[in-house]
Amino acid sequence: MAADEPQPAKKPRLEDELLRQNILFGMGNPLLDICAVVDKDFLDKYGLKTNDQILADEKHKELFEELVKKFKVEYHAGGSTQNSVKVAQWMIQQPHKIATFFGCIGRDAFGDILKKKAEEAHVDAHYYEQTEQPTGTCAACITGDNRSLVANLAAANCYKKEKHLDNKENWQLVEKAKVYYIAGFFITVSADSILKVASHASESNKILGLNLSAPFISQFFKEDLMKIIPYVDILFGNETEAATFAREQGFETEDIKEIAKKAQALPKANKKRQRIIVFTQGKDDTIAATAENVAAYPVLDIKQDDIVDTNGAGDAFVGGFLSQLLYDQPLEECIRAGHYAANVIIQRSGCTFPDIPDFH
Repeated sequence: MAADEPQPAKKPRLEDELLRQNILFGMGNPLLDICAVVDKDFLDKYGLKTNDQILADEKHKELFEELVKKFKVEYHAGGSTQNSVKVAQWMIQQPHKIATFFGCIGRDAFGDILKKKAEEAHVDAHYYEQTEQPTGTCAACITGDNRSLVANLAAANCYKKEKHLDNKENWQLVEKAKVYYIAGFFITVSADSILKVASHASESNKILGLNLSAPFISQFFKEDLMKIIPYVDILFGNETEAATFAREQGFETEDIKEIAKKAQALPKANKKRQRIIVFTQGKDDTIAATAENVAAYPVLDIKQDDIVDTNGAGDAFVGGFLSQLLYDQPLEECIRAGHYAANVIIQRSGCTFPDIPDFH
């Protein structure tokens, strides 16, 4: 080809074209995870079961301080959505700060640690900081292979749309994103914030992912959940959450593939994108439904002895999935990455990971 002839346009590399800072937006309940190996006396004192997840009440008031004073603790930036964006960042590695995260914390020592931990995970966290409630915490009390989780949402419950999301600089960060992810837990905090982000995503033909998060969301926050569902492009959940959602929606089936199909067909605001449903089932196949079909994807084999802690598996799966979605990869690649990330996380304590992923 002669030098003066027009050169064929170079196809931009996906990485160059797609991955920039703040391309992913997450909003949820930021919690400082406080992990420690404890003894049975400590569990008994606070009436904790060895393997459980509960919300803190009056009798757990002193637990968090005692945990820090009495045992060797590790701190991590936690909360479901923040975990997922952290994992997505880890899978992608560079550039840093691909994800923006919004949520509410307190102006206190735990809040300072949380900010530091989010920074170490290279997440661009913009917290709404207030003084009425302390920073939310989640105590992970480890005994042997078990962990008892006690979450105190505190400040995480205090997110205010008009004080933070509606702020011009903050909203510009929302507009910068191409993919949005919100765990259903946040519906209990600020459904109007979710709706504002959701309708922006829909009107701009961007992608919104939502997680069913827990059975109680489908049961007790059904009205708010169903206002958001028309805007959801990718709905995540596990088998228990899927079954509860189906019951509450009157789907009249317990077959997970049928549930996925019916959820896929629910009304949708942005007709340019077909909704995708992704239901994980622990060690069983992950089920994904599109408008065309429902398929099952086997998870990675793992020996029971290698499983340390399955608690962050769902969050990690979403993080892995989102990492490939940002690269515009097909659905099966996103699921493969989700399976990889979950497989790594369940072999470690808490939602933690090695420095560099080994995903190809």
